Amino acid sequence: MIDLNAENVVSYLKSAGHLAPQESATATELSGGVSNIVMRINRPSGDDWVIKQSRPQLRTDVPWFSRMDRIHRETDVMRILDRFLPTGIVPQIVIEDRDNFWFAMQAVDANHAVWKQQLLDGQVDLSVAAKLGTYLAAIHRETSQRAELTEMLRDQTVFNELRVDPFYRHLANQFADVRPAIESMIEEMAATPICLVLGDFSPKNILITPTGIALVDFETGHRGDPAFDLGFFLSHLLLKTVLHADRFDDYADLTHEFWKTYLAGIQPLKATAFAPHELRRRTFAHLASCMWSRIDATSPVNYLPNEREKNIVRNFSRQLLLSPPETWEQAIQDLRTQTHQP
Repeated sequence: MIDLNAENVVSYLKSAGHLAPQESATATELSGGVSNIVMRINRPSGDDWVIKQSRPQLRTDVPWFSRMDRIHRETDVMRILDRFLPTGIVPQIVIEDRDNFWFAMQAVDANHAVWKQQLLDGQVDLSVAAKLGTYLAAIHRETSQRAELTEMLRDQTVFNELRVDPFYRHLANQFADVRPAIESMIEEMAATPICLVLGDFSPKNILITPTGIALVDFETGHRGDPAFDLGFFLSHLLLKTVLHADRFDDYADLTHEFWKTYLAGIQPLKATAFAPHELRRRTFAHLASCMWSRIDATSPVNYLPNEREKNIVRNFSRQLLLSPPETWEQAIQDLRTQTHQP
């Protein structure tokens, strides 16, 4: 296998026949992720590409490994999503090299913003949250009704390597008082494989373009419990809410808007696991575990360095795990109380 990088990728693409010998393409390594090398191929004579190649060891302070063929799951999921989402939401695959664990996709408009950075910078747009609720509901709804996808998405090895072990089990091993609750959540999640779960539906993978929204990063996709996607996504919004506690309502409103459109989107589903009260119950456990994991597990966020903010997350998450509320509004009120304590 050849390890691609910004220095060798253009010559490699030319030697493999993917670029013309005379094409004046250039490569720029993109930042943001920890599990792959990602490069933008700038092509004056054609559409730009983004090339992604998996790596066995992730770029974290704590040693963290995952199988390289996870990139094959990513392209499988991208093709599935292309069937159910509006054109342009998921980039089109243009080249796939399974032997060397890389693929190329159409690049989104260079004039785009990463939603995570906008949120960190204080930019709040409720319409983005509303659209994301609609998109995630469509993914969960449509794939729950496709039995032919079950076998393709059954393997959860990569999800366990990148989410369950470094987040949930790492946390459970550190804090004995919440270990039973986390272990119970893991068992229930494994027993609820009802739709495609993305496993990485987060603001860093949501790109705001001049024409709309693009979604990227799908290597943790699997058939699983939609409550994981909900808890994972909402944990990122609430972590930003803690960061911007002086604008608590603005950030909390993002979660309300998201819930509103998501629940409207899954309303046609009759399965008990999709009933709003049941889904919310499971989501609370995932939300708490995901939030807390980003403070004390393998991949902590770098934007909450203050110990007071970390303790807000720890206390809120512990309460959510051990005494979950009945409603989302109550959960938000509990977080508000934590953030406003001296």
